[in-house]
Amino acid sequence: MRLTRIHAPGPLTAGATLVLGARASAHLARVLRLKPGAALALFDGAGREHEATISAIRGAAVEVLVGAALASAPDSPLAITLAQGVSRGERMDYAIQKATELGVRRIVPLWCERSVVRLDPARAAAKHTHWRAVATAAAEQCGRARLPELDAVTGFAAHVAAPATTMQRLVLLPDAGQGPRQLPAGLASIEVLVGPEGGLDRAEIELALARGYAGLRLGPRVLRTETAAAAAIAALQALYGDLG
Repeated sequence: MRLTRIHAPGPLTAGATLVLGARASAHLARVLRLKPGAALALFDGAGREHEATISAIRGAAVEVLVGAALASAPDSPLAITLAQGVSRGERMDYAIQKATELGVRRIVPLWCERSVVRLDPARAAAKHTHWRAVATAAAEQCGRARLPELDAVTGFAAHVAAPATTMQRLVLLPDAGQGPRQLPAGLASIEVLVGPEGGLDRAEIELALARGYAGLRLGPRVLRTETAAAAAIAALQALYGDLG
């Protein structure tokens, strides 16, 4: 039987007693209605996982006893960064959720010219917290023991102007001249840049290409931003990573 998995920031030490956070406690006690004695798996988000047992439920707080270390699922050999144009509500949540499930190492939310969502600093911080919770829940569900890095929202120009690295940098464009199968063999580190709902504007595309990004198309159909991100990540993981 598969254990319910819960993120518990480390360090995790066998024999220690932890009081879980409000989100995890509510999920276990109110949603799943688990009782003391129920078995769990805890992971720290940095690659470590332990078995655990609910030792007590005190009001809204769930207390757990940490058990032995468990073998955690390995990370994909392909390091993918998703640079995702900030999109509305559920679309952005979907992109982050699926990127986490598909093994992305880093997510960079980008302000783009056509990003419909505009947030002041306080709301941007709240959104970051929300997106972190989306990624955490996805990791709990899919079996990942390591959470993806989640950057603060970054301006498009500032991000693409970062110094060049050995990473293969790709920007999704419907009219690009190559698909995933035309990429070089043996890639180990890739960034995928995806525009928001309305796509990237011409100036952003030209800037990305000038900074060394290569265009990538995903076939004959125009995909929604959240679909495009998941499709690109899945294709790249199948070619270079741990899918297939």
